[in-house]
Amino acid sequence: MDKQEPVIIVEDLCKAFGNNVVLDHFNLTLYKGENLVVLGKSGSGKSVLIKCIIGLLRPDSGRIEVLGQSVPDLDYHELDQLRAKVGFLFQSNALYDSMTVRENLEFPLRRHWLQVEQKEVDQMVEEVLENVGLAHTVNMMPAELSGGMRKRIALARTLILKPAIILYDEPTTGLDPITGMEIIELIKEVQHKYQTSALVISHDLVLARVASERIAMLIDGKCYTTGTFAELKASTDPNLQAFFN
Repeated sequence: MDKQEPVIIVEDLCKAFGNNVVLDHFNLTLYKGENLVVLGKSGSGKSVLIKCIIGLLRPDSGRIEVLGQSVPDLDYHELDQLRAKVGFLFQSNALYDSMTVRENLEFPLRRHWLQVEQKEVDQMVEEVLENVGLAHTVNMMPAELSGGMRKRIALARTLILKPAIILYDEPTTGLDPITGMEIIELIKEVQHKYQTSALVISHDLVLARVASERIAMLIDGKCYTTGTFAELKASTDPNLQAFFN
């Protein structure tokens, strides 16, 4: 991991909905090749943070820089181009129920108007499905898949554009412990195979322990502290002990 090369920089990010202050001068840096988990309680603002980073929500103030570009300053076309380099795994998976697995995976290629021959598209679909262990599902419909399989297909759809960064929104929520652990291991495999940088928002301590190089604690709208799982778990700070003990 190259600590010298940040791929996401968040500085003094503020976001409120009416009188509800969700992010209060939040600061965070994701480095190239790093898996960073943002850990916080449900409703703490984790999803708001990730939506601000990808440009789905506009911050009230602060700086958000992704791959050297200031996200709030991008127009629609520029934002679209940036999103082709940043994969976003939605908590709901966001697969299209009326499309087969193949059609779901081809969709990002069509959406970004990539000039790719059908033979190459077929190879790309085959490769990402093999990398998530689901090559046999290519002609299946989402309704025929288990929750864990749908999560894997959603990740495969993210990987097909070979993004530099992947944003994971609560990737283990709603999964049983065994399937959840399979997804956690897959997050690590993806980092190794694709050399991605990943920002994972979660309240899952197992995910934070297994998949992260660093953890950022989101408490009261701020980045309360960062550190490794072992460092944060060993802390005597009552705010951290409430999470880790």
